[in-house]
Amino acid sequence: MAYEMKIFLTGAEGFIGSHLVDKLLKLKFKVKALVFYNTHNSYGWLEKYSKKNVENLEIVFGDIRDSSLLKQHIKGCDCIVNLAALISIPYSYSSPQSYIQTNTIGTLNLLEIAREFKIKKFIHTSTSEVYGTPEYLPIDEKHRLFAQSPYAASKIAADQIVNSFYLSYNLPVIIARPFNTYGPRQSPRAIIPSLITQVFENKKINVGNTKATRDFNYVDDTVNAFISIINSNNKKIFGEVINFGTNFDISILELIDVISDLFEKKININIDKIRLRPEKSEVNKLRADNTKAFSLLNWSPKYNNIYGLKKGLGKTIKWFSDEKNLNKFKSNIYHI
Repeated sequence: MAYEMKIFLTGAEGFIGSHLVDKLLKLKFKVKALVFYNTHNSYGWLEKYSKKNVENLEIVFGDIRDSSLLKQHIKGCDCIVNLAALISIPYSYSSPQSYIQTNTIGTLNLLEIAREFKIKKFIHTSTSEVYGTPEYLPIDEKHRLFAQSPYAASKIAADQIVNSFYLSYNLPVIIARPFNTYGPRQSPRAIIPSLITQVFENKKINVGNTKATRDFNYVDDTVNAFISIINSNNKKIFGEVINFGTNFDISILELIDVISDLFEKKININIDKIRLRPEKSEVNKLRADNTKAFSLLNWSPKYNNIYGLKKGLGKTIKWFSDEKNLNKFKSNIYHI
């Protein structure tokens, strides 16, 4: 795919989005980055770009729930990468309607504009949570979808709407389905930064379910997954759902042991009931079959197996060890 392609990226100020902006600019792509509108003019993790003119980058404020605003900004772009979403599973129990409005209706808004402007490539971000507790491992893209939280339901609905636009209008869509991404800049709402920030600031850590297993992806691998889709000239990717994971899962208890070793200190664990999902809502295991990603895109994770996880965790711990990064978060407060 030629570098003159202009990309409209939603959720650009967030954890994965900001890392993707960094990589796209490094590769000389033209990027229009949509930052969620706020009254204090925060660029989120794109703040470093806020006080200087950066070649190939335009930052705009908005909300994917507003189709008229989106239309103004998307005009002239070639590719849409949709990373905008409400992502906290616990908060979705309290505010399910907001998840439908952003994750589902927001995606529909983007699709309708993409169709009108004949966008060349529409990349939608899904989540491994759509599989629910799996019927088999590793989980391939043919596995049934099963929403165990309002968040997962909103993402399944969005995925199905994306697929319907491919089948109904031949819109060139790809659904990227990353398993649990971690790394620098991630909010402590996620388990890995929650553990790391607590270890830095406390002798004891609060956790929820320690038996659940997850397939953790270092953020560089997830970013490279999006780059592989953007760069691909393989037309067979259109209309496809593609898992991006390591095909290695680890329990939260085992993860704590690994982090303990990396810190070279004993970690005392407290099971905090407020951090437990409702029993029927817990997804017990996640591990990706990444065969399709390799066959269609030649993508494979560099941070795979236990050794790759330790390497990624080491980089993440190093980033949080900088006080200016650690102080951005309040590990003593549970963020839903």
